[in-house]
Amino acid sequence: MIGRIHGTLLQKNPPQLLVDCQGVGYEIDVPMSTFYNLPSVGEKVTLFTHLAIREDAHILYGFGSLDERALFRQLIRITGIGARIALALLSGLSVTEMAQAVALQETARLTKIPGIGKKTAERLLLELKGKLDSGTLSAVSATVPNDTLSDIQNALLALGYSEKETLVALKQIPGDCNVSDGIKMALKALSKG
Repeated sequence: MIGRIHGTLLQKNPPQLLVDCQGVGYEIDVPMSTFYNLPSVGEKVTLFTHLAIREDAHILYGFGSLDERALFRQLIRITGIGARIALALLSGLSVTEMAQAVALQETARLTKIPGIGKKTAERLLLELKGKLDSGTLSAVSATVPNDTLSDIQNALLALGYSEKETLVALKQIPGDCNVSDGIKMALKALSKG
């Protein structure tokens, strides 16, 4: 019903915003990923929205991108996953990171999010498998077995590299590579960058 809001940002009280749209103030719940990218109070803001109508409330959720909203809608379709957990997931992982976690079936990555236990994470990965486009990882996962890729990525993350850096390094690993050699190649690639 309400697909997009464009107006003046009046208040920012995480995770809720107040946006003035031609004299009407809309209370909008947003994930922290959207919250961190908001302009200052008093400036114009555009959010893609999802209106949830419950027996006791009408709640408007806002997102900085169409991809975030699409993932939110995909998440709330899963039995046992409500809007609160979906917002927590989007606050802890970007759309790309979520797609990668699903592609690599990384339960541990999801259990780092508050409110997500092992069983919930496993159910999420099962339900979302094949429904998210992992984009940046598709070329990598086609050449390197998922377990090997996951082990290499986890090792790099444990060494303190960011997820963005690890993905760049993983793209340079040949398909017939084992974990040990893969880590060496990835470290060599990261040291050049």
